[in-house]
Amino acid sequence: MNLAVVGGGWAGMACAVEAVRAGHAVSVFEAARNWGGRARAVAATLPDGREVLLDNGQHILIGAYTASLDLMARVGVDPREALQRVPLNLRFPDGTGLSLPRLAPWIDHATRRIAPLDVLAGVLGARGWSWQDKLSLLKTATRWQRQGFVCADHETVADLSAPLTPRVQAELTEPLCVSALNTPAAQASGKVFLRVLDEALFRTPGGSELLLPRVDLGALFPQAADRWLQGRGARTELGRRVRSIEPAGHGWQVDGEAFDRVVLACSPWEAARLSAGIAASWSATADALAHEAITTIYLHGDVRLPAPFLALRSAPRTPAQFAFDRGQLGGPRGLLAFVISASGDDRELLQQQVIAQAREQLGLDRLAPVLTVMERRATFACTPGLVRPPMQVAPRLLACGDYIEGAYPGTIEGAVRSAIVAAASL
Repeated sequence: MNLAVVGGGWAGMACAVEAVRAGHAVSVFEAARNWGGRARAVAATLPDGREVLLDNGQHILIGAYTASLDLMARVGVDPREALQRVPLNLRFPDGTGLSLPRLAPWIDHATRRIAPLDVLAGVLGARGWSWQDKLSLLKTATRWQRQGFVCADHETVADLSAPLTPRVQAELTEPLCVSALNTPAAQASGKVFLRVLDEALFRTPGGSELLLPRVDLGALFPQAADRWLQGRGARTELGRRVRSIEPAGHGWQVDGEAFDRVVLACSPWEAARLSAGIAASWSATADALAHEAITTIYLHGDVRLPAPFLALRSAPRTPAQFAFDRGQLGGPRGLLAFVISASGDDRELLQQQVIAQAREQLGLDRLAPVLTVMERRATFACTPGLVRPPMQVAPRLLACGDYIEGAYPGTIEGAVRSAIVAAASL
């Protein structure tokens, strides 16, 4: 079939790759001037005048992102070189917190599930935690496992975490929740949170390990996908914003050009615009989604963190949850990235607060601002009972993306898996 993919983010490029593999003729239209959507590279200048490629938001992948890792390899990116794999580490600058050791997984071949011995060892060895803290986590996690990692639709992550001690909530479930769902624990879907834990801890060997990008997000997948697609005859266009989609016989016209099928792989608000006159109910559902912001503040100085990645103690006046040493991840020495998930929208205030937070929690002075990137609609707000639009928009018109109906939160892996399902449904 002759297929149009509207959007060149991770979902759009993943859908295009899978469609080309299935033998379809594919055209990809991306409104921006570079590939990647909300996970893309941006240019910046260091205080000494050096040009550098950063990301529109510092991302973490995890070992459970199997679809994303497979797709990277398919288009010629070696995940072992492009990503630094480290065990899950939620240690704070003072050395307290949870860190999982790297242990060989024990798999129950009858159930194909993993016994998370690394989690047990990490909890027992958590620094600064009392035995009450550790026992509350082990008992609660055991109950989640017995219940099959499911809960009532209305439950929040805060509801699920109520039996845990305040320290375990503050140092484990809350930072995990905000990093995975980009939604505060008091508003976040417990059902989706448990699904993420199940995938990461019990279903995928090494699923809980952190994968820290050594290259910019453009090089990690979308640029390589573009080269792969062009090498197989696909048409890819940057700077092409689709104005209209209209039915035409047994297919569609995209800005007057005929296609057999169309996949909307753009943002939910763009998909809502394009589908408004075609499928009003679908468009209204996509347009009604609430969104959360993510802010990444890049600072530079003559510094080196104790590890490539550190958890930070987050509060209203110390908003960053995580700090990354880009110098230990293939970037310029002294370049740090501070991430604020579910952030506010005062860019200047957030930058000032993070500089003060770096001084207070990391002992770092004389950090110079490089770039502050605020994605105001980075992900949908993953709340209990959320109604997400289905993949099918209209006959022969599909949509894919992290916001489409499914079990995953607004992540790269959610976008890629949605795209794979859409391509298989053409």
